[in-house]
Amino acid sequence: MSNQKIKITLPDGSEREMDKGVSGLQIALGISEGLARNVLAAKVNGEIWDSNRPIEQDATVQLLTWNDKEGKSTFWHSSAHLMAEALEALYPGVKLGIGPSIENGFYYDVDFGDRTFEGAELETIEAKMIELARNKSEYIRKDISKSEAIAYFENKGDEYKLDLLEGLADGTITFYEQGNFVDLCRGPHIPNTGFIKAVKLLNIAGAYWRGDEKNKMLTRIYGITFPKAKELQEYLFMLEEAKKRDHRKLGRELELFTFSEKVGMGLPLWLPKGTLLRERLINFMKKAQDKSGYQQVTTPHIGHKALYETSGHYEKYGKDSFQPIATPNEGEEFLLKPMNCPHHCEIYKYKPRSYKDLPIRYAEFGTVYRYEQSGELHGLTRVRGFTQDDAHIFCMPNQVKEEFIKVIDLVLHVFKVLGFNDYTAQISLRDPNNREKYIGGDEAWNKAESAIIEAAAEKGLETVTVLGEAAFYGPKLDFMVKDALGRRWQLGTIQVDYQLPDRFELEYIGADNQKHRPVMIHRAPFGSLERFVAVLIEHCAGNFPLWLSPDQITILPISEKFTEYAEKIRMLLDENDITGFIDNRDEKIGRKIRDAEVKKIPFMLIVGEKEQEEEKVSVRKHIDGDLGSYTPEEFVKYFKGLIADSLKN
Repeated sequence: MSNQKIKITLPDGSEREMDKGVSGLQIALGISEGLARNVLAAKVNGEIWDSNRPIEQDATVQLLTWNDKEGKSTFWHSSAHLMAEALEALYPGVKLGIGPSIENGFYYDVDFGDRTFEGAELETIEAKMIELARNKSEYIRKDISKSEAIAYFENKGDEYKLDLLEGLADGTITFYEQGNFVDLCRGPHIPNTGFIKAVKLLNIAGAYWRGDEKNKMLTRIYGITFPKAKELQEYLFMLEEAKKRDHRKLGRELELFTFSEKVGMGLPLWLPKGTLLRERLINFMKKAQDKSGYQQVTTPHIGHKALYETSGHYEKYGKDSFQPIATPNEGEEFLLKPMNCPHHCEIYKYKPRSYKDLPIRYAEFGTVYRYEQSGELHGLTRVRGFTQDDAHIFCMPNQVKEEFIKVIDLVLHVFKVLGFNDYTAQISLRDPNNREKYIGGDEAWNKAESAIIEAAAEKGLETVTVLGEAAFYGPKLDFMVKDALGRRWQLGTIQVDYQLPDRFELEYIGADNQKHRPVMIHRAPFGSLERFVAVLIEHCAGNFPLWLSPDQITILPISEKFTEYAEKIRMLLDENDITGFIDNRDEKIGRKIRDAEVKKIPFMLIVGEKEQEEEKVSVRKHIDGDLGSYTPEEFVKYFKGLIADSLKN
């Protein structure tokens, strides 16, 4: 190490003068041995590095452990390499595609050749991974030329790695080696395999190479690893709980939605009860928006291709859109709408605007379409057609922060009413090292980023800042919500955009009688109704808030002769907007109660001879049990009080 010094800035703002070439691991050792034992990687000027990689210039350094999102990601990517080493040891000649980390764990796409692989072998692979992990093999980074990399994989006969190399520029290629395994990889990785103490391979799936259905189907093996066996046991317990709450399972049992291959993969069909739940969410949001001065608009499900070329969406996301629809008129091409915002820009533009008109707030529950790969579709959380609670605010630059704060208030209101009390606001900014991902100049981006940072600080939000997660047209504030099982979901989003108003040449006449560009704020508190409903189902295990439940009550006559009295009660409840049905099946009352519990119906109103004579109902509450006798009018008053309390802000 040289005697030259560099300045290292730590996340707490403290600065240390250190020798040039110091590594993240050495910085950790200078703080404490305990920290050094737990460092998995280092974030150097916003980029994740191996913990032993030398730092040659002044830098801001964050030491990453298992407690950091990026630390877990590095751990799981390294685990994918460990699994690949185990696969090569157990199945000589196996060929490997890609092996990234994912939100929870990792996967590797594998070509087993002529071998049959159905998943029964997963325990054998797990055991081999633990055996190899105990060797504490270091992950060693090697820089080689592209020609050397090609020669290595040609000799190995691995067409998948050669295909990946074709897409890389000439120059230095990075390989990583641990034990007897070598892989083409950008990195970074954890120091050695010894950090991996617990392994579980979860399942297998088919995956076309490069996501292209014309290519060979590979076997995708999913897994997860942990630095402690106890954490794996806790995770497996959580998985079992998640199976019980799976929105696909509950959606079927509660008769909310379904899918049909004849309609198309990833295109949900909302059943009557699901539609009622969906409409209640929409009405809830519309009422909140009406109070905040939003105007409802409606736009088509398709748009001219040129519209999305103007906005930049076609250039950035054309490959993820449904292919252009040709018309009988030569030269006309339309797309299924991938975004609502270009349509709203055209609505703004239909007549001249004055500064006195601003802000203008357009809202739409607009259905949009994205062509997700079939292997990525997952219930309602990943679909090809979904409805956004979309809105776009057109305002003057000096109104941006105030409008942004108002949207934050709306998002927090939604979370409070629906029971999402644990959330973090993620400030998603540009990646300064990947400018080609974004449109527009630095001045506008700096203004937009500053507005978000200041608004979040003013509201006292708990925030994390992530580089590279901004939309291509502007930075955003994403709300990461923790559900009842501790899983994090990205739901609401708010974005500041100086670019689309410019691309669509939007204008308003200012107080100086000159033309000016408005700023655009994109916002969607739910995100998409489909994803939001999926998360809500799993968060509350299908026990929806009372105001949202499709069937809020069921009336249970003890026998057929009390059906007429039951119908009288149902009509009274219906007049008071309380939804439900009469269970007049020829079943014992105990069976009817059990079935209502399974269907998670909030209230059961039991009517028999006594209730009919006294003109009352016996009330049972889901899970809580018997609440006693009420007159129908008393129950309506009690019910409405519960609804009012749950909707209070």
